Amino acid sequence: MSRPLAFDDPHAEHRFVRLREVQLHCVHVAPTHARAREPVLLLHGFPEFWYAWRHQLAGLAAAGLHVYAPDLRGYNLSDKPDTIASYTVERLADDIAELIDALGLGTAHVVGHDWGGMVAWWLAMRHPQRVARLSVLNCPHPAHQLAMMFDPVQLRRSFYMLVMQLPGVAERRLAADDFAVLRRILRRDPAREGANDDADIARYVEAMARDGGHAAMHYYRALLRRNPWRLRRSLRPIELPVQVIWGAKDRHLGFEYAEPPAKWVWHCRFDVLESASHWVHVDAPDEVDALLLEFMDEVQR
Repeated sequence: MSRPLAFDDPHAEHRFVRLREVQLHCVHVAPTHARAREPVLLLHGFPEFWYAWRHQLAGLAAAGLHVYAPDLRGYNLSDKPDTIASYTVERLADDIAELIDALGLGTAHVVGHDWGGMVAWWLAMRHPQRVARLSVLNCPHPAHQLAMMFDPVQLRRSFYMLVMQLPGVAERRLAADDFAVLRRILRRDPAREGANDDADIARYVEAMARDGGHAAMHYYRALLRRNPWRLRRSLRPIELPVQVIWGAKDRHLGFEYAEPPAKWVWHCRFDVLESASHWVHVDAPDEVDALLLEFMDEVQR
């Protein structure tokens, strides 16, 4: 397995980028020998932050790419607006479009996992001119939302999302016993033993403890308080090249929701990693890096 980026790696440039509503913290790793390709923008999920991409930051930069990984709105060192309305999918997607502009990237290959995948889906629909190509890891296309809400098996898998609807209660449960729930998820949920070591988990806890997970839970509150039929009417077809990478051992999301509907995603490559879990980017980092690079080469050809 390739060596991941160290948390304090001197080659990682940390910067704060002011957008219209918020300031985002972003990490950039430059390649030693750049290749003639669009930069890569990595969007993390819950309960992570930029460091979730430590393997890809190192691996893709070693392959000659400029790689960027922001802390999304509400996470770690980025601004954390207090209202639920500040975390709609539209606002989250618009943040990333503004970030691409503010970084002077023009367009980027956008990669999103979990909630970062949801942001990536909406970014490609709302701002396709900012996205050269899209890779989504273990996050269903938003068109599946209605079916998932009425699927009793999926509802049992997603029970934690209902708990998060209780302001105060959910935060106290997450923070209890020095974030024992978070530590257990990060240690036991990945399929690869040691995918997150003690030092990694301590970093995640430190990031989440900045506000006790309050802002991160607003993502779920903002989504589930929307009218799903009205939100569905906002969907737009994605014409640009799309790749879905799916860890088949995902305990939280049913495999039947892995592949996006052809009506909404016109050109999709679907890659399944049988031995990986929901945390596919840390379970199988070398395989994920290889699939991302293969997709870039395929599209370029």
